[in-house]
Amino acid sequence: MARVKKGVNAHKRHKKILKLAKGFYGQKSKVFRAANPAVMRSLRSAYVGRKNKKREYRRLWIARINAGARMNDISYSRLMDGLRKSGIEINRKMLSEMAIYDTAAFAQLCDTAKKAVK
Repeated sequence: MARVKKGVNAHKRHKKILKLAKGFYGQKSKVFRAANPAVMRSLRSAYVGRKNKKREYRRLWIARINAGARMNDISYSRLMDGLRKSGIEINRKMLSEMAIYDTAAFAQLCDTAKKAVK
């Protein structure tokens, strides 16, 4: 059986990691042994960050809806409960947009929710 040397494959793998490490500070962008753990950590952080972004947006939308709801004398939880009971299915992103840009329609939704809660 022929002898297999790993030089070509190792070189490819190192180049791939160093390409991902482009822009890192100091040795982390030039030396494989320093770049490898930095790249692994950055990929892990990027994965977690994509999940956190969704949470952060949801928190922002809820804060905006709550602010708009309180201007119409209803709390966020009562608003959402009232909308659910009245059969209005609208997501939080659109509700927050309405609270900012279409206050008249949002006020009507708040009135509908108030009637459904009582």
